[in-house]
Amino acid sequence: MLRHARIGSLHLETGGYLPDVSLAYETWGTLNADANNAVLVAHALTGSTHVARGSSGEDGWWDALVGPGKTVDTDRYFVVCINMLGGCYGSSGPSSPDPQGLPWGSRFPFVTIRDSVRAEARLADQLGIRVWHTVLGGSLGGARALEWAATEPGRVQRCAVIACTAASSAEQIAFGQAQLEAIRLDPDFNGGDYYNGRAPVAGLGLARRIAHITYRSEAELEYRFGNGAQLQEDPLGSALPAARGRYAVESYLDHQARKLADRFDANSYLLLTEALMSHDVARGRGSVRQALANAGAEFFIAAVDSDRLYLPQHSYELAAALPRKTGVHMISAPIGHDGFLTDVEQIGVPLRDRFFGAP
Repeated sequence: MLRHARIGSLHLETGGYLPDVSLAYETWGTLNADANNAVLVAHALTGSTHVARGSSGEDGWWDALVGPGKTVDTDRYFVVCINMLGGCYGSSGPSSPDPQGLPWGSRFPFVTIRDSVRAEARLADQLGIRVWHTVLGGSLGGARALEWAATEPGRVQRCAVIACTAASSAEQIAFGQAQLEAIRLDPDFNGGDYYNGRAPVAGLGLARRIAHITYRSEAELEYRFGNGAQLQEDPLGSALPAARGRYAVESYLDHQARKLADRFDANSYLLLTEALMSHDVARGRGSVRQALANAGAEFFIAAVDSDRLYLPQHSYELAAALPRKTGVHMISAPIGHDGFLTDVEQIGVPLRDRFFGAP
């Protein structure tokens, strides 16, 4: 069940200010008397709080990993998943009302990963959680998990950073910037103040197409689609380009675009993408090694061997900078970056062995 917690006002890293922040979250399991069995699962860019099915009728996005008898066993652990500050699944974000009751829109301030961690720490306080047994996540969730270990080193015993790195690379920022511009150039965007009109679904859909290409591998797209035509369509079927039929891979990207546009807010997409572009655990802390020197957590680092967005070599660089010797678990999946979601069974066993062994 989705819950909401008001955590008060928040001064943000880049100078912004929110007078009354609300965070949406879901929980599974029970916090034990010693409050030492809490696990924080951080969602990816467009993910929600619904990491596990639980008692609901809706599948969770990491059901294979979280639930009764699973690696993160909700019969043993108190699992929390929080919608990131700035998101559109219940936490304060651009579509939320400001103090005057109007949508924040373009006036919602820049949020960084560190801001999100500071907000989540307040929610943890309200839930009676002083120390997390484990914080884990993939992609944007991995950035949040790593930032937790650096920002709140005394509150994280174990940290799993999956398909993510110590800082966003130039190429990742470049891909992000292209997505931002796709949304901002949509005529319906209206500078971010579109809530009383049409939403910029075309721009959001284009941003999703760009992103989804980076989430999948060339080999997977070639295997599934090649240069074949979409069923009952002909890419060479018209003398006018705008009237031709689609290739199968175009239809696939159109489908992904429509799915996201139906469920996600464009301003939140902008805000969370900007937050991920700004990800740098070493910002203001010296080197990555210096930034993590005080992290008391035991780390689990995992990468996807076919990932072309978060290259495995960057995971090795992160592991080498950690205060204690840590290897990199490689997820072997032809699909690309999304392998951390589709091939989750490959991290289930090593995570159980390292962090969630027998009671």
